[in-house]
Amino acid sequence: MAKIDFTGRVAIVTGSGAGLGKCYALELAKRGAKVVVNDLGGSRDGMGSSDAAANKVVDEIKALGGEAVPNYDNVATVAGGANIVKTAVDAFGKVDIVINNAGILRDKSFTKMEEENWDGVMNVHLKGAYCVTRPAFEVMRANGYGRVVMTTSGAGLFGNFGQSNYAAAKMGLIGLTNVLKIEGEKYNVKTNVIVPVAASRLTEDVLPPEFFEKMKPDFVTSAVLYLCSEQCTDNGMIINAALGYYSRSAVVTGPGAILSDGKRVPTPEEVMESWNKITSLENPKYFGMLPEMFGVLGPVLQ
Repeated sequence: MAKIDFTGRVAIVTGSGAGLGKCYALELAKRGAKVVVNDLGGSRDGMGSSDAAANKVVDEIKALGGEAVPNYDNVATVAGGANIVKTAVDAFGKVDIVINNAGILRDKSFTKMEEENWDGVMNVHLKGAYCVTRPAFEVMRANGYGRVVMTTSGAGLFGNFGQSNYAAAKMGLIGLTNVLKIEGEKYNVKTNVIVPVAASRLTEDVLPPEFFEKMKPDFVTSAVLYLCSEQCTDNGMIINAALGYYSRSAVVTGPGAILSDGKRVPTPEEVMESWNKITSLENPKYFGMLPEMFGVLGPVLQ
């Protein structure tokens, strides 16, 4: 089995002052990566700031003989994202890996979800990935190599009460990934998605206590480090990781039903009559990009 080694690689891990991000940063450093430890140092809902968390992780990496620098910028601003990437380039000369891990929670049921709480979560999770990844993508593209890992959630894939803002942001990251996998392919820049279930400050009151104690971040870290490696050549994968269980999720399309010759518009009654066929997911197909789906319309277009 080939050993995954990050010697000579430069990694940015956002939100790496604690929890999953800290685990990613430490393990990358142990395997030779030079790491930018980014953390705003705020509370779980995104309030406040402190340099203590990032500094502590950097000190731990250095104590292990690794190389790391701290960064305290807010991922939710374009200036912050640019400075995070600048920190990596100034300290280590390039960027090879970006793990978009920073996140906050502001849970409320949908009808009680104020604009401030909607925007706050969107800005950190979705806009934050844009702010950091865009300048890093430019560096990776110029160097002909890069690995980007987005962090989504089961709340986005499947839904969870009281997390409309969080779930919408997390599904937005999958849409972003679907584009970056295409735009980065010829430059050897691969973008994949992790769906972690692990003990962290974001899940301490979401996971049942008996699960929380067992859900160590290390189980997720194994999958994330593979996604960051040269050995991983997949693009656009959505990987679930929890307690040693790993699987793929994907958006797929069922066989459907053709109700027209492409000229006559079907009636609502015809749609109703064929609803079981339309909604069936028997023998589904995965489409890697939008044009591939047009092939389904072949019989109608002829």
